[in-house]
Amino acid sequence: MTAALTQSRLHRLLRPRSLAVFGGQAAAEVVRQAEKLGYAGDIWPVHPRETLVAGRRAVRSTADLPAAPDAAFIGVNRHASIAIMAELAAIGAGGAVAYASGFAEAGQDGHALQAELVQAAASMPFFGPNCYGFLNYLDRAATWPDQFGGASVANGVAIITQSGNIGLNITMQRRALPIAYLITLGNQAGLGPAAVMQAMLDDPRVTAIGLHLEGIDDPEALSAAAARARAQNIPVVALKTGRSAHGAALAQSHTASLASGDAVVDAYFRGIGIARVNSIPVLLETLKLLHLQGPLSGRSIASLSCSGGEAALIADAADAAGLDFVTLTPQACAGIAATLPDLVSVSNPLDYHTFGWRNRAALGATFAAMMRAGADLNLLILDFPRPDTCETADWDIAAAAMADAARETGRRAAVLATLPEAMPEAHAQHLAALGLVPLLGMEEALQAIAAAQAPSASNRGQLRIAPAAYAAVHAYSEFDAKTLLAGYGLCAPSGACVSTAEAAIAAAEKLGFPVAAKASGAALTHKTEFGGVRLNLANAAAVRDAAVNLLGLTGEILIEAMVPAPVAELIVGVARDPVLGLYLVLGSGGILAELIGDTATLLLPATADDITGALQTLRAHKLLAGFRGKPAGDVPATIAAILAVQNFALTHAAALLELDINPLMVCAAGQGAFAADVMLRSAGDITHV
Repeated sequence: MTAALTQSRLHRLLRPRSLAVFGGQAAAEVVRQAEKLGYAGDIWPVHPRETLVAGRRAVRSTADLPAAPDAAFIGVNRHASIAIMAELAAIGAGGAVAYASGFAEAGQDGHALQAELVQAAASMPFFGPNCYGFLNYLDRAATWPDQFGGASVANGVAIITQSGNIGLNITMQRRALPIAYLITLGNQAGLGPAAVMQAMLDDPRVTAIGLHLEGIDDPEALSAAAARARAQNIPVVALKTGRSAHGAALAQSHTASLASGDAVVDAYFRGIGIARVNSIPVLLETLKLLHLQGPLSGRSIASLSCSGGEAALIADAADAAGLDFVTLTPQACAGIAATLPDLVSVSNPLDYHTFGWRNRAALGATFAAMMRAGADLNLLILDFPRPDTCETADWDIAAAAMADAARETGRRAAVLATLPEAMPEAHAQHLAALGLVPLLGMEEALQAIAAAQAPSASNRGQLRIAPAAYAAVHAYSEFDAKTLLAGYGLCAPSGACVSTAEAAIAAAEKLGFPVAAKASGAALTHKTEFGGVRLNLANAAAVRDAAVNLLGLTGEILIEAMVPAPVAELIVGVARDPVLGLYLVLGSGGILAELIGDTATLLLPATADDITGALQTLRAHKLLAGFRGKPAGDVPATIAAILAVQNFALTHAAALLELDINPLMVCAAGQGAFAADVMLRSAGDITHV
């Protein structure tokens, strides 16, 4: 079956005109919940013994159905689910939800049953197994065996989650977020997030897409769906939980220990233009902001409150979220000051006091003046009183004034409640109707603003080549690794491997003093930690003493020329994530690499611009730029060295396991960048490749 036909059946499943339900209690609940949502299509219960299911007449088997259903809910045990799945596929059903558990999540036997379920479905799309199903609030269709929140909408966001219970919880949100689809995937044996994203992108009523992922099973498919979403200007936000397994037994480099699974996932999402958030509240707040106002063009905000305490709170929280307060020009300050009494000091965040409280026109004038400063989003901090014991009229006036100012200036605006419970759902819905984004919780709201930036994905796709068998792991001496990388343009100090003190002296005299002496051998890593490095050996006697001592550690030593004093030391490494493939780590290097933890991670391949941007995020970049009067580093040589490492990695992508340059000695501008130490491990020997 072609992809187009598969997608057509998926549309039938998600927007069904007929629904078959198999089973007893769970199936009956699906009927009740579909009726509750207002589903207007046909519902056909199937039960081998019962005459009625949820008050509707049941047929005995799949063969007795009046037609092939667009959607089916299979609410029977796991063994019977396989047979029913095959029957539905045979009659041309649109798709199904496999509710039963006990498949791949239950161990080896469950894996075998899940494979049978997939085979039974053939080309028919299905959700699950171990799956709650979906809610389509647009067309009032549901295959949902439990209570749920929310109501029918004309448009809204689609949320795709692997977890039925998290999906259920999200339906109960009271944040004025219109949900168009809530889809649970369960074990993802039939449909994964990428395929469902593609179906959501076919529906023009979907304004944004939210993902809750426990893993990334098909990064290429998700990347393709993300590219299509960007092309259609549909923003995508992901909450990814858990960490990818690195195969710790293989990791001997600084690189693998410095880059957590989360850092690699972050790099993947950045690369494909999906914003990543770290909690469900932030996911929902981000989707709401995107639904109401679309992606933001920048990270600048303006804050308005009638409290100095609130101004101080948002100042700290915005900094933690990586947001900037728009700078008020003298003209902007004068415009704001003209709307306020002399006692008010103009700033951003602005404490406008309460002189204009209850005065819609006065408040609106102040708010509009602040909006003209040009922030990407303007925030009014407003915690509403309890509606059951207090009056909210004065707060309603302030909100109305904010809406007036937004209309007058054409700027984006939101009302932010520092406490989520201080924004009742009815108030949030009213604010949304006024064109204001109701944001709940200060930290969550500011993180949502940071996540709601327009995507800037590279869209090149990541390199994901399966490595050769790990049984053939091959390690290289520092000298051999440097020799290999020199063929790709990586500069290293001139040197020679020797096995006697006399040969060490001869090599040093040929290179010219001072020199470095290092213990060498394929089995050696982190030489500094066991005294395997001697630097600045100024004469033959010093070389002899070092050689005698080091040869006691290993059978050979490396004699190298000393390079000029570096401006900065970096670590440049490549390692392999089992799911997302090869990745590049850049960071502060030397013996403090892991202690400082100053790193940036990129998936391969990366461009020179990607690398430049990553270097600029490092604390070590201050050294490269010239810190406190010190000379600037040779940045072009640094980027060339990193590209050389990447070119080597790309050439040997199927074999490379770990590559570690630590440190890369960055000298002053015009003096180069040199690999002082290299650790290389591959699946098989690539010396002669």
